[in-house]
Formats: sequence, structure tokens, C-alpha cells
Amino acid sequence: MDRNRISGTARQMGGRVEEQFGRATGDVETQAEGLVQQAQGMAEDLYGQARDVASDAAQAVRTGASSFEETLRTTIETRPYTCLLVAFGIGWLLGRTGQPY
Repeated sequence: MDRNRISGTARQMGGRVEEQFGRATGDVETQAEGLVQQAQGMAEDLYGQARDVASDAAQAVRTGASSFEETLRTTIETRPYTCLLVAFGIGWLLGRTGQPY
């Protein structure tokens, strides 16, 4: 969990307390300040959630790339001649696309 989510949630809770205190005492300024604190806390919490999602997506990409690398390594080690033939075919096709007729 991102630290922004924790501090945002704490700020929201503090803002709620401040708002309720302002309501109880009839102090409109304290009540408004509590609402502002809640909005700031919510924004900070949403920012932390976005960072968490981005971090999870980056981890998934790293895991996928690692898995692909392992699969490629295993294939090359177990079928070297097939991999050589495929590499030759890809090289030949790429070479043919660059030549004018």
C-alpha cells in the first residue's frame, strides 16, 4: 500500500472529525476547513491508488518478460537446430523485404 493512501485516509478522517466538531459547535469556518481536509485526503488517496495500480501493472510486465525469456531460453537449449532454422528464415525474409525488384 502506498504511503499516500495511508496519509490520505488519515487526512480524510481528520477532516470528518473537524467537520463534525464545526457542526456541533456551530462554527462554519471549522466545518468548511474539515470539508477541505476531506477533499484533500480523498485526492491524496486516489493518487496513492493510481500509484498502486501502476506498480502492479509494471510488476506484471516484468513477470511476463521474465517468463518469455525463460521460455525462449528453454526452447533454444532443447531445440537448437529448429531455432537456427527459424532465425535463418526470419533473416532471409527481412533481407528480401529490403531489396527492390
